Amino acid sequence: MAVQWDREVDVLVAGSGAAGMTAAVTAADLGLSVLVAESTERWGGTTMRSGGGLWLPDNPVMKRAGIRDSRAEALTYLQAAIGDPDIPSSTVRREAFVDAVTPLVELLSRLGVQWIPAVKYPDYYPDRPGGKIGRSLEVKPFNARRLGDWLATSRIGDAIPVPLRNGDVYLLSRAWSTPSGFVAGAAFVFRTLGGLVTGRKLVGMGGALMLSLGDIARRQGVELRLSSPVTELVKDDDGRVVGAVLGTPEGPVRVHARRGVVLGAGGFANNTAWRQEYQGIPGYSSAAEGDLGTAIELGRDAGGALDYLDDAWWGASVPLPGTQPLFVLNERSDPFSIVVDQTGQRYLNESESYIDFGHDLLARDGIVPANPSWLVLDARHRRRYMFSALLVGGKKLFADGIAVKADTLDGLAEAMGVDRETFLATVERFNGFARTGVDEDFGRGRTAYDRYYSDPRVKPNPNLGPIEKGPFTAVKLVPGDLGTKGGLVTDEHARVLTEAGDPIPGLYAAGNTTASVMGHTYPGPGSTIGPAAVFGYLAARHAALVDSASSPSTARTTDKEASA
Repeated sequence: MAVQWDREVDVLVAGSGAAGMTAAVTAADLGLSVLVAESTERWGGTTMRSGGGLWLPDNPVMKRAGIRDSRAEALTYLQAAIGDPDIPSSTVRREAFVDAVTPLVELLSRLGVQWIPAVKYPDYYPDRPGGKIGRSLEVKPFNARRLGDWLATSRIGDAIPVPLRNGDVYLLSRAWSTPSGFVAGAAFVFRTLGGLVTGRKLVGMGGALMLSLGDIARRQGVELRLSSPVTELVKDDDGRVVGAVLGTPEGPVRVHARRGVVLGAGGFANNTAWRQEYQGIPGYSSAAEGDLGTAIELGRDAGGALDYLDDAWWGASVPLPGTQPLFVLNERSDPFSIVVDQTGQRYLNESESYIDFGHDLLARDGIVPANPSWLVLDARHRRRYMFSALLVGGKKLFADGIAVKADTLDGLAEAMGVDRETFLATVERFNGFARTGVDEDFGRGRTAYDRYYSDPRVKPNPNLGPIEKGPFTAVKLVPGDLGTKGGLVTDEHARVLTEAGDPIPGLYAAGNTTASVMGHTYPGPGSTIGPAAVFGYLAARHAALVDSASSPSTARTTDKEASA
């Protein structure tokens, strides 16, 4: 039966994270009417709780800061980091990503985003051809009060409620142990106080990015509907997606999207059934609760191909009782620490990129029990470096057995339940590496990325310190994630593709709803959000070229007829 539309817009966007909001503000800037449909009661997505960095090689902001880069170097590095192209990470998609960086950055700058280059943050494989330091961008801490009535419905409660920058984090982790850390801590305190004194509510990192995008969308007149998941995609008789049905608190709302529908509603990080089916674990995610795979399912039912469902943006996390796991960064990389499996053996470079850490943990668990693993800390680590999970979880971590403590290594082995002789031999071998400065097993501390989270006072290797001074602490680590990275296969214009490789007219996708252009790896800081924003931008640009007259006002649903 013919659909009777309740609303008509040029572009309908599902999801309000970086991918969705970038698509929305781009489309609005091109003169199109836009409706953003968010499935939960708050907007901002997982991006709001993220670090907010965007990995954007060859961008104009880094160049103004004196960091040299080029299209050729960026593509060389993508090949070196990701490997040979496949369908989701094709050569043409990689080129489209790199080529869209400058126009995206310049557009958002013109609309009001204030960029900061992360000049000291390395690519995650800086020693590979084309590797650089300083390709990531973030947004200057944003005054949340500018959002007006949009602030109350945002996920600002998920954001870090202070003007923290990515460039602060590695220094603040050692704020009470190194002069550079102390200076960074003092600067952060003064920045925070400055905001309070001037009556501003400054928010940094992912909050700064999303509030900036939200402020632009609000000023552009973008319509935002909360608690309104897309429940069906609607096609016309020629197979073009021409709209969707929203499930709102008032009942279904049928929206005609003249130029197209953009799916940017995240992955399936909190869909336990899918995690078990595709990845073999229940999932220990830091993603927002609405990350349930609904947009992926909609695209699949419309004929879209899927890939990379077995993968995620992995990273070691501490399983906090009663809440989401807490991601671990500097804690496993700083000296005076090692990671062991449940037999007491070390099996990876503790300072490697978080996705590699997750891959290695899961691979090890296929050989011997390693989920969870144990992060073992010397007393100097606990005294010198910030450990977020222990600050947040406190005594409950010890009460629940997620953390254990002992005066001796023998006692710690017993508390962890690992083989004593294996564990002691592991520590003895590691301590030898710490004294010589060369990790002969896994190369910890070899690259600029390893050394980004380290202690330059520790010699001869700033990532290595012997495990010999008690009391000793061990904390469980699970394969957490920032979201899944598998989903709909898309092309260089962010159009959803069928199994045959044909684009589905009128249907676009970006962000974690898609199989990532970054393949199975994580080239640099912000490799989740950077491509999400870029392909949201490209989706809107392509949709703007669609002849709206070719999209009729009557259509059929992809699965079933829309109910009256």
